Amino acid sequence: MRKWILSLIVLTLASAAAAEPMRNPPRVQVLPLPKHEASFQIDGKEITRLYFDKQQERLFLYPVNGPAGRSLTRMGHPHDPVSHSHHNSVWLSHHDVNGIDFWSDRRHGVIEFQRVIKYDDSDREASMSALFHWKATGLGKDKDGKPQAARVVMVERRKITLQPLEGGESLIIIDTQLHAPGSPGKDNVTLNPTPFGLIGVRMAKNIGVADGGGVIRNSEGHINETGDNGCFRKPAKWCDYTGYITREKIEGITLFDHPSNINHPAPFHVRVDGWMGACLTLDKAITIAPDKPLRLRYGLYVHGYHAKPEPIEERWKAFAKTEVKELAEK
Repeated sequence: MRKWILSLIVLTLASAAAAEPMRNPPRVQVLPLPKHEASFQIDGKEITRLYFDKQQERLFLYPVNGPAGRSLTRMGHPHDPVSHSHHNSVWLSHHDVNGIDFWSDRRHGVIEFQRVIKYDDSDREASMSALFHWKATGLGKDKDGKPQAARVVMVERRKITLQPLEGGESLIIIDTQLHAPGSPGKDNVTLNPTPFGLIGVRMAKNIGVADGGGVIRNSEGHINETGDNGCFRKPAKWCDYTGYITREKIEGITLFDHPSNINHPAPFHVRVDGWMGACLTLDKAITIAPDKPLRLRYGLYVHGYHAKPEPIEERWKAFAKTEVKELAEK
């Protein structure tokens, strides 16, 4: 009787295999992990990881591993970890949304995870989409002396996509769609002028110009931070930070600004201590109406050594041609 059952199981499995052959796993995957984390992998090797626990003040990506398998980013400022505790590798936030600071830690604005919308895996790319609420907290007491409840200032849909490139390089695309949650015609959201926002990248210490002799360069031919030929707050299509990641390997990250973004080309806020960010509202505020969300796309080109800027420019041109669509609710 037992042999008969085993034979039946074998025949059933064989029939199922014949009807639908086993498939190879996709090359690029996003693996959901405990404690609100998601690992973005190529051929089983982690390139980056998303941390999005509700206890955090904002979500961030860490590490960002280059071809050598080392993280090209770090957590926190190498010389000022206390006041720059918000420098969490790669993150999106803003210093002044309706007068509320979402950029710094322990202030009055947090970006809170709500739910995952979708995971997608394939040989070409993998992505994760999720919903977040930008909340104002610590608002003091109401007229009755009771603590005021946190309120939603802005709603965000964000999609993070990983694409493999040749030579162990990769492209991380960050799509965001910012919504004003109120009533059309009266409840606008204003992103006020500031150099801090919307995207920041804190490079590894040894890639920084000051600590490791790295190099900052942009699409317009500017080099490092200050001076007439410096990159500091200069508009550019892209800005790159490159330096030694091991004793033998030079690698870097190029921050791409998509041409569909408002105020493109973005001014880039850069520092010799290993910091770069694309300024969305450096000199002029942006108003988001409830019936017209703000759609933005940024890219992180994670690469090996390029002595000349031409390979970076070619990657940006390919990125610039990508179609930017509205982020779906489901």
